[in-house]
Amino acid sequence: MKKLISCLIVAFFMVTLTEAQTPFRVERAGKGNPILFLPGFGTSGEVWNQVVSKFPDHESITMTYAGFGGVAPIGFPWYSQITAELINFVNENNLQELTVVGHSMGGNLAQQLVQAFPDRIDHLVLVDALPCMREVMMPGVPAEAISYDGDYNNQLLNMNEADFEVYATQIAQGMATEAGDQQQLKRWMLSADRETFVYGYTDLLKLDLRSGMESIKIPVLIVVADQPYGEQALETMKKQYSALQNKEFKMVENSRHFIMMDQPEWLVQELQQIVKQ
Repeated sequence: MKKLISCLIVAFFMVTLTEAQTPFRVERAGKGNPILFLPGFGTSGEVWNQVVSKFPDHESITMTYAGFGGVAPIGFPWYSQITAELINFVNENNLQELTVVGHSMGGNLAQQLVQAFPDRIDHLVLVDALPCMREVMMPGVPAEAISYDGDYNNQLLNMNEADFEVYATQIAQGMATEAGDQQQLKRWMLSADRETFVYGYTDLLKLDLRSGMESIKIPVLIVVADQPYGEQALETMKKQYSALQNKEFKMVENSRHFIMMDQPEWLVQELQQIVKQ
């Protein structure tokens, strides 16, 4: 009996360890040619719900990354683990004729998926995604100058809950238009694993995907929010994606960064046209 109990305890801890190391949660709905929806940093895959519901004739596959949306955190570097396991997921599930839709950081992952599987992915949709965020936010700063152990990171890690809520509120207000959507974004940020929120963002600041995108041959739609920067945002996108060959830019009016929240109908119409091709 003692041996049985010991085995059960070991099995429990092994299952717990495996779950803790899972880099993302996967949700699947519908049947048909697959559409992979990749959310941006800090949000749950639920952010795509309004869009996913409009594609019952496709298999919609939605990810929520480790450290967010109730998924247990993993170690660091964070982004590279997400990327590697996402490539494994597509390979192990033998996904073919795939459309990949990525918002913000999800667009970075989507670009790397296309480069890993040029013959399996038919369409790529990048929703307000920059291949090198650092160049916009910290122009001229090299990746090697950015580290986890920085003053800003330490400030965020040590911030008390009340101050972090104020911080999250300010971010959410700039990301979506409706108050209800802002509250949802704030809830996701407040429920996130704090180290993942801080160090994972550092991983993104170090990322630069501008080199190598000339190898992508499939059609790429790049969707750009018009708020708050307008034409300046479009010009920035055009500059960063200059090496991409088969691309089209579309600016979304009256939308902030979370286009799937601010203009879901517009985005659904665009996606419906793409998957019909």
